[in-house]
Amino acid sequence: MRCVIQRVSEASVHIDGTLKSSIGKGLLVLVGFEVNDNSEDLTWMANKIINMRIFHDEAGLMNKSLLEVDGNLLIVSQFTLHASTKKGNRPSFIAAARPEQAIPLYESFLELCSSLSGKAIQSGTFGADMKVGLINDGPVTIVVDSKQKE
Repeated sequence: MRCVIQRVSEASVHIDGTLKSSIGKGLLVLVGFEVNDNSEDLTWMANKIINMRIFHDEAGLMNKSLLEVDGNLLIVSQFTLHASTKKGNRPSFIAAARPEQAIPLYESFLELCSSLSGKAIQSGTFGADMKVGLINDGPVTIVVDSKQKE
C-alpha cells in the first residue's frame, strides 16, 4: 500500500464537471493498493497518516498531527502509484491490485480513517476519471509505503 500525502490548505475532486468532494485545511491522500496488501497494511497506514506530525505548531515547527489541528482528509484512489518503469517507456501496473481486491480495501481504509479521526472522510470515486485540485501548503508532500516501514 502506497500513499502520497500532501498537506493542503484546500483540495477538491471533480467528476464529469461536478464537485464530488472538497476540504479546507488538512491532507489530500492519494492511495494505491498492491496485490499483497491486507488489513495490517490498512491499519498501519491509517495510524501513520492520522498521527503524522506535519502541521505547524505555535513556533512554526512541524509538530502537530491532523487531529491536533482539526484538519480534514480527502482520500483518492490511484492505482498508478504502483507503476513499474523498469523496462521501456510504458509503465506496467502489474503490482497494482485489481478492482475486485482494491475496492474493498479502499472502502475499509476510508472507514478506518473516519473511525480514527472521528470525522467523515471526503473521497473520490474508485475507478472514475477524476480532476483533483489542491493548494499544497508548504509545499509538504510525503510518500509512505506500508511495505517499506522506515
